[in-house]
Amino acid sequence: MSIETPADATAAKSGNAATESFRQSGKLNRVAASTERVNRLASRLVKAANDIILEERVSYDEFNALKAWLIKVGEDGEWPLFLDVWLEHSVEEVATDHREGNKGSIEGPYYVPEAPTQQSPATISMREDEKGTKLLFQGQVRSTDGSALQDAKIELWHADEEGFYSQFAPGIPEWNLRGTFLVDAEGNFQINTMQPAPYQIPTDGACGQLIAAAGWHAWRPAHLHLKVSAPGHELLTAQLYFPGDEHNDDDIASAVKPELMLDIQPATSGVGNQVTYDFVLDPVK
Repeated sequence: MSIETPADATAAKSGNAATESFRQSGKLNRVAASTERVNRLASRLVKAANDIILEERVSYDEFNALKAWLIKVGEDGEWPLFLDVWLEHSVEEVATDHREGNKGSIEGPYYVPEAPTQQSPATISMREDEKGTKLLFQGQVRSTDGSALQDAKIELWHADEEGFYSQFAPGIPEWNLRGTFLVDAEGNFQINTMQPAPYQIPTDGACGQLIAAAGWHAWRPAHLHLKVSAPGHELLTAQLYFPGDEHNDDDIASAVKPELMLDIQPATSGVGNQVTYDFVLDPVK
């Protein structure tokens, strides 16, 4: 019997896992839109598509190619990937443009809730032989008035050194490089993890077809994913990036912001690197 490894990952397997994760997330039941709102948004979307067809003089061959591609997006389970890569950054901007605290970023398709919880300081779940450079990620969680949030928690997840996420690529332990971390009484946290690698989004499925046909690249810069929360405060979803990555300026997901760039320093322990990054959360109004 053969054992699957991360290298056996396919767009269809990853995409279908992302689709199932979305179905289980509860997000499907949170929208209560009026007829007027649905009519406005759907009408604008349809009009925009028709305007493109007329302005660009789209042919029947091109129209049928679009039909075939849309069918493949569904067959590959890549709707979460497509929407998160090319549209979510705009939705995130609308959702958080009122905030006084930290800037956020997209969640992406690879979040899994209820990762194992630890009290900080802690070490994220990882393989004994986890490859890569050790990283100490530390900081403090505060409210916009400067007060420490002692009941805050940080959910952290990221790719491994080969660019794969647990639960979305075979052969990786379930909670590898995923965890939920509770801050101390002063809102401080220290999390030992590994530096993630840049990676390409899956290219053997429908999204890859689009990328190849358009002459785009499929790269995302290395990043940490986080959800930071505290009672009475708005949830912050963010991605933090590493300076010097060649794709910080042309991220396929358009999710990089200057405020999300880390300041990496050699670890004081002498092993690996460390970074200090504080989070400021907005009170719920």
